[in-house]
Amino acid sequence: MKLALNGCLGKMGRRIAELAHQGGHKIVTPIEQITYGKTYAELTGMDIKVNVVGHYEGGADVLIDFSMPDGFSARLAECVKHGTPFVSGTTGLTDRELKERDNAAKTIPVLSAYNMSLGINLLLSLVKQTAQKLGPGYDIEIVEMHHRMKSDAPSGTAVALLNAACEATGRDPKKVAKHGREGMVGKRTQPEIGIHAVRGGDVVGDHIVMFAGDGERVELVHKASSRDTFARGALRAAEWIIGKPAGLYTMTQVLGL
Repeated sequence: MKLALNGCLGKMGRRIAELAHQGGHKIVTPIEQITYGKTYAELTGMDIKVNVVGHYEGGADVLIDFSMPDGFSARLAECVKHGTPFVSGTTGLTDRELKERDNAAKTIPVLSAYNMSLGINLLLSLVKQTAQKLGPGYDIEIVEMHHRMKSDAPSGTAVALLNAACEATGRDPKKVAKHGREGMVGKRTQPEIGIHAVRGGDVVGDHIVMFAGDGERVELVHKASSRDTFARGALRAAEWIIGKPAGLYTMTQVLGL
């Protein structure tokens, strides 16, 4: 593949570039918002001798985005302009950016996923099944932990887990989500789902979904120990989406779950 890579100097961007290069793919457009005038090799030490640029002007088979919401929007618009498939793992997206994504999917193939690992996408399926089987007698709580440098909270994966539980039980996530608790909050209501964000150290990503009933508790846990899990998922999604018609795609489709 000929790849454009937005957020190329971030932790995920660098690892995607390394694995892509090792796999015989070519990074043709490394993109960053703030660093210009040097090659990717000069900035990272990798043998990728193309300049880091501030925008996308076409020429790639697919663009992979791991950046911030403003970078997501800018690259998405450029992909629409140049007819390039768009794969993104950027989190913290607002309703406006999600609407931009949905509109772009009318013109180009788009895949926007909070988490690209096989394990997490299996976990999403298990959360739905568990929530349906256990029913309203079990309280649902979500705990996520990431490294100290993560800027958004809760994680996009925690939001996806919330959405999965709500979809399975007919709840509105905007109405039932409780982001941490402090003070005299009163007794827990049955519909609410607690979401708790923990930050520290170099944790790649831990997620726990708890179903607490009277006399027992069921916990579904996923722990990521390497960013390679997500980087390989992004490359797999990029390979898969090339040649697909315009539309909004999911990692569930990519992974065949």
